[in-house]
Amino acid sequence: MAENSAPLADRIRPLSLEDVVGQQHILGKDKLLSRVISSGSLPNMIFYGPSGTGKTTVARIIANSAGKKLYSLNATTASVSDIRHVAESVGSIEAAGGVLLYLDEIQNFNKKQQQSLLEYIENGSITLIASTTENPYFYVYNAILSRSTVFEFKPISAEDVDIALKRAVGILKNDYGSLDFKADDDALWHIANVCFGDVRKAMNMLEICTLAGVSEKGVHITLQMAVDASNRPAMRYDRDGDSHYDILSAFQKSVRGSDPDAAIHYLARLVAAGDLISICRRLLVMAAEDIGLAYPNAITIVKSCTDAAKELGFPEAQIPLAEAVILLATAPKSNSAVNAIGAALSDFKNTDTGDIPKHLKDSHYKGAAKLGNGLTYQYPHNFPNHYISQQYLPDNIKNRVYYEYGENKTEQAAKEYWDKVKKGK
Repeated sequence: MAENSAPLADRIRPLSLEDVVGQQHILGKDKLLSRVISSGSLPNMIFYGPSGTGKTTVARIIANSAGKKLYSLNATTASVSDIRHVAESVGSIEAAGGVLLYLDEIQNFNKKQQQSLLEYIENGSITLIASTTENPYFYVYNAILSRSTVFEFKPISAEDVDIALKRAVGILKNDYGSLDFKADDDALWHIANVCFGDVRKAMNMLEICTLAGVSEKGVHITLQMAVDASNRPAMRYDRDGDSHYDILSAFQKSVRGSDPDAAIHYLARLVAAGDLISICRRLLVMAAEDIGLAYPNAITIVKSCTDAAKELGFPEAQIPLAEAVILLATAPKSNSAVNAIGAALSDFKNTDTGDIPKHLKDSHYKGAAKLGNGLTYQYPHNFPNHYISQQYLPDNIKNRVYYEYGENKTEQAAKEYWDKVKKGK
């Protein structure tokens, strides 16, 4: 077996942006950070996000692509004299292309230490990329914030961690040479789910499993080894299999059935599996599909809860997620919007609905009047209660009713109001 003492997390670091897993919201094609890097002119930047999400990796790639000398400091141990030492290298032969300082955990620098950076980033002698796991708007000195662009790094999805793990397995196979090396798919998927979006943590677990899996026959990493390494129970949770969809189905049906206890139970299963993305998507679906117009503000609250969960990451994310689940499970229910759009789409696909009435067509262009467009349209705001009866649906379906008011208090109040208005009372 080839000896290599470097941590696996360091050995799998990508050398190009194309190989970085996750962070497509800033690194994808035509996304902001990707465009900034390709411009060839680097601003000062702050990378904000959880550990193990690629902040250091991206900083190294940026430094290499820009041809700058990279210095890495950690604010937990660095001092002002360390920053001066970096500044002294400016203009030297080894830093002919400029200096890029990667300052990790900048939140551990006090105000005076952060201020010591200003002189160098203001005159452009040093390009700063600072990283922090804490909200930079709370922990980074305003003068540095105002001279920097903040990029948020998000937890890596289980799917992307799985890609990184398989890349790491390829490296480990080379380490063990002719020995048979096998890593079961369910073992890798378990690690990807329980690392909570932290690739470094996933690599550490994989290394432990590798050591545990060595035998005379070779190396075999099993699900049980992954469970033991993570100290978390194995979930019957296959991302592409029945159990994945069974849990999500039971989750939604429990909310729809207004059973907060069952809903929280299935949320716990999803949380234990680390499936943050599926939870957030399903909560938003339920807010629109099952609560709907009975409590229209539910989706706004749920969106806030899911945004908070994504920013917090596990384990704290479970708290706003639980709030959202209990809110939805105990809220009044209505599927009137679902039924309305479903019926309208069915008509559009299966029925000759006809042309848009001429009085509703756009009339804001020369020649519209000659076509008869917009001539007889009546502006509702010119009438009592901002309402006037006129035809809006095409002739072929002019009497079609898609929306039926739900029996909940909110929709019935709306129905009562419009019944009075349309009857002229």
